[in-house]
Amino acid sequence: MKTSRRKFLAEASLGVLGLPAIGDLFYQTALGQEPAAPKAKKLGKAKSIIQIWMWGGPSQLETFDPKPDAGAEYCGKWNSPIKTNAGWMISESLPQIATIADMYTPIRSVTHNDFGHETAAYKMQTGLTPGGNLVYPAIGAIVSTMKGYKYGGYDSAIPPYIVLTQPLGRFSECGYLGTNYKPYATGSDPNAKRFLASGFILDGVDEERQASRLELLDSIDVFGKASKINPVISDLEKARQEAYGVLTGAEVKTFDLSEETDETREAYGLTTFGQSCLMARRLVEKGVPFITINYGGWDTHGKHFETLTRNQPVWDKALTFLFKDLRDRNLLDSTIIWWGGEFGRTPRIDYNAPWFGGRGHYGTCFSHMVGGGGFKGGLVVGESNKGETVAKRPVQPQDLLGTLLMQMGIDPDAPLPNDKGFELPTMAPASEEGLLLELV
Repeated sequence: MKTSRRKFLAEASLGVLGLPAIGDLFYQTALGQEPAAPKAKKLGKAKSIIQIWMWGGPSQLETFDPKPDAGAEYCGKWNSPIKTNAGWMISESLPQIATIADMYTPIRSVTHNDFGHETAAYKMQTGLTPGGNLVYPAIGAIVSTMKGYKYGGYDSAIPPYIVLTQPLGRFSECGYLGTNYKPYATGSDPNAKRFLASGFILDGVDEERQASRLELLDSIDVFGKASKINPVISDLEKARQEAYGVLTGAEVKTFDLSEETDETREAYGLTTFGQSCLMARRLVEKGVPFITINYGGWDTHGKHFETLTRNQPVWDKALTFLFKDLRDRNLLDSTIIWWGGEFGRTPRIDYNAPWFGGRGHYGTCFSHMVGGGGFKGGLVVGESNKGETVAKRPVQPQDLLGTLLMQMGIDPDAPLPNDKGFELPTMAPASEEGLLLELV
């Protein structure tokens, strides 16, 4: 009987017990199987990923996989999907995204059968089932490792892995790589009068006042003068000056959305999510490899359609303009946009108390979307039966994550560098269905 490689890796605490590198070939050899001929994969040239993390789990039926013929118990009052410019149907609540479907591809058959926020988030961020002796790194930490300071030649005071605005909070995204690879969470609100990115912009201190403070400090800086004759103090002074450079240099201006025109800001939408999308575009322009927009509010057990009526227009507008803005700035080919949450919602609407028209957690079949960064647009991957089960082309988390890494020029099967001495692959081996090579 064939043993699941995915299950084998889920027990990869074996890696800390002294087993050698556990790439796909090792799994099959260790299990006495003939290694399968690897499918050809070509590493892409994308430079950044913008992850739109729909915290809580958005409904597949009200986004990229509408089911108008399934009846009211499935589609409720939204039973009139609209045709996209690529010819396939999308929820009627997303009219703007429908006009740019040639730029992206929905995946209607993501599956992992996990219905818990924490465990499902871990799977969708790492490609693995939680458990064992190790916490594995999220894809953002992997990208910041391979494209960051040590291995990627990244040279900026802006961290290579940024979350707008609050941490995901479901697990330690850096995993065994260590805290150097934690994401920098900006805090604050990009839609505020002044976006106070934590550590870059000080509350109540404008740029002129900050410069005046530093000038005064320098005039009485005995420590700085001593650094000229003491090498130990010199190193500390260099670090201090670099920190001041962050507070006064171009990095601060990156977080200053007032530099954008009113027209641009309004095109994204004067909302926290809209301005987060604008901020993500500015970070891409600065070469930041991985940006997550942590967009909560999608755990719609109750008041499902009321919540979507309020929230769908916000991201429909902002995400549409983000695609267009990146395209017009010649950045879309080098920037991946990845949309999705930890799971979807139950296809059957729960009309009973206490939900009265809500949808629960659902990890059996749900939708994600990818675009830009060398991905083909206008296609559809996978099919579902009423949004309940996968009918065609199941996509496991590691299949999607491995493809994203591949498009970033990172081999998902290669060992992931780390200072712990673990010989572990960058990403869990793809499922039997394989990476999403049909999209690249």
